[in-house]
Amino acid sequence: MLEPIINFLTNILVWVYDVLGHNFGLAIIVFTILIRLATAPLTKAQLESSKKMQELQGSKKYQDMQKKYKSDPQKLQQEQAKLFQEMGINPLAGCLPTLVQFPIIIGLYWSITRVLAASPHQMLILMKGMWLSNAANLLPINNHFLWMDLSQPERLVLDFIPANLPLIGAGIPVLAILVWITSYLQSKMMTPTSNNPNDQTAAMTRSMTTIMPLMIAYITFLYSAGLGLYFLAGNLFSIGQYALMGKLNIKNLIPGRAKK
Repeated sequence: MLEPIINFLTNILVWVYDVLGHNFGLAIIVFTILIRLATAPLTKAQLESSKKMQELQGSKKYQDMQKKYKSDPQKLQQEQAKLFQEMGINPLAGCLPTLVQFPIIIGLYWSITRVLAASPHQMLILMKGMWLSNAANLLPINNHFLWMDLSQPERLVLDFIPANLPLIGAGIPVLAILVWITSYLQSKMMTPTSNNPNDQTAAMTRSMTTIMPLMIAYITFLYSAGLGLYFLAGNLFSIGQYALMGKLNIKNLIPGRAKK
């Protein structure tokens, strides 16, 4: 089912690589920006849904409901559903854009992985899905970008760094660290806050704000630097996009300010 998506994205990625003078690192960055621009309407819809939910959760009526039925979860859900219907809010609306983008995200992962093919078998699979007339002349891809081999997990090796560091091996995982920082900043500045300490949804959101950046950084640490570069470029683009839309909540970065 995902194969057509993977083939399409793979061909676009290789085409961008060709246009940019066979610089695969730059191709991933530009490719990421193009995908984010294409999915911008979905991001906007998700933002609007999140804003409505934030306004609702901050209302006195919603907070009084949480207190009144805190010992009766079933009744609380029923009353919340009535309130959502009354205010014309679909609680799933914020999830739908993410669900639509999910196949694209999976396709991106496999397209980057496929383009970085190293073995003859992987190269054969790659060529079967290529429709670019000059694809054979573009492969294998030039994997090197800055200090990184984009087909391998990234580590920055310096003369003064020990050859075998505990847990991380040889070198510092600079890319994984940058991905973690930007993922955390993105999550904190873009996640709606709730003033209600009993709001289970808000508590779950706070947990995901901490866990998801660590998971993405761990994936970057384990897998090819090309995938990590995609994560980093996507994070920076999203932060810039939200800033231009005036949606960044910088106060969330200051402990205690978000609750005021």
